[in-house]
Amino acid sequence: MELTAAIFILVLASTHQPTAGVGHDPLLVVDDYEDGGIRLKCLSEKLFSEAQLLWTDSRGDNITGTPLSADTSTASVSSSIILKAGSGNSASCKIIDKQLKTSTESSVAIADAFFPSTSPWLAALVVILLLSIFLVLAAFYKIRKNNKEITRAQKAREQIQQDIDELKQKLEEQKRRFHKENEDAEKRIENIRNELKFRKARSNAVNITLDQKCKHPNLCISNDNRRVKSSNKTETAIKAIVVATEGFPDKKHYWEVEVGNQSQWELGVVSEKIRNMIMNNTGNSLPVNDLFSLQYSQGKYILTGGEDVSDCKQCSVVGVLLDVENTELSFYNVEEMSPIGSVFSEFTGKQYPFFSPDSSGEWLGVRPVKPQTYDSFS
Repeated sequence: MELTAAIFILVLASTHQPTAGVGHDPLLVVDDYEDGGIRLKCLSEKLFSEAQLLWTDSRGDNITGTPLSADTSTASVSSSIILKAGSGNSASCKIIDKQLKTSTESSVAIADAFFPSTSPWLAALVVILLLSIFLVLAAFYKIRKNNKEITRAQKAREQIQQDIDELKQKLEEQKRRFHKENEDAEKRIENIRNELKFRKARSNAVNITLDQKCKHPNLCISNDNRRVKSSNKTETAIKAIVVATEGFPDKKHYWEVEVGNQSQWELGVVSEKIRNMIMNNTGNSLPVNDLFSLQYSQGKYILTGGEDVSDCKQCSVVGVLLDVENTELSFYNVEEMSPIGSVFSEFTGKQYPFFSPDSSGEWLGVRPVKPQTYDSFS
């Protein structure tokens, strides 16, 4: 509205060759901004029988406008053009009546300020804005791509670490399995060695009988001279033992003793000196240096010298091997065919097996062993 009012002030209307007739000069109307310029309309209310409408610019050159239109009810004509900046900023509208040989013309000049224009700074701003958008999009794409690569790399590292952990776990399992298999194999080998050693010891079996004349007064010997028990349930000052009839000065000799479930007992060998002391009933105590034994008491095995034998469960039959030549007295768990422990000493003179039961009155006896050669177990 302001644009139209302002432009109307600049409209210069002129009439050429006025002729007789009814009508007025062409009316120029500023319609609206369009297509980067200003649309002008030329209207005429003259009553022409035949009219022609021409547009010219500031230089007088014809301008092509919209096709001529005529309203049959009023016989009016109209046309429009788009005036753009840089085209002289002025236009004229001339209406010619060919029959009457008359024409009317109206002109308009529009200042540059009224034309829509684009500031150079605006173009630069648009370019900068577009460039900024492009850079933001490029940065976003790069960041997204980098994030994807980082995510892939992280997943790859996690997968590698997972594979390493799985390999470590498998390696640890294999190591544990290997150690267990190795321990089992070593245990089987040790059991085989122990069994072989036990069978070799058993191949030296001898017959043992208890000497009725060489025992403590509180001990009772069976009629077959193979079992002994205590007849007094109170402990005595001197150790209650019975000595075997057989003595061994050399070589290897093996015998087995059934100890049953007695809470305490003692087995081993004594020298001939101790045997004579017991037989003659002399002395109030037995010399420790001439007695070598395995003692069971309070659930523990104790060897001569006070050595505690660990990791040995209670057994009901004990095997005894006297190896004079190798100065070793060994004890075996017959049921497990495994060693209990050994005593090492320089044996002098004959060594006699001895037996000492507890005071419960239960029998402790020698079990016959059939001699077997070592070759039969190889």
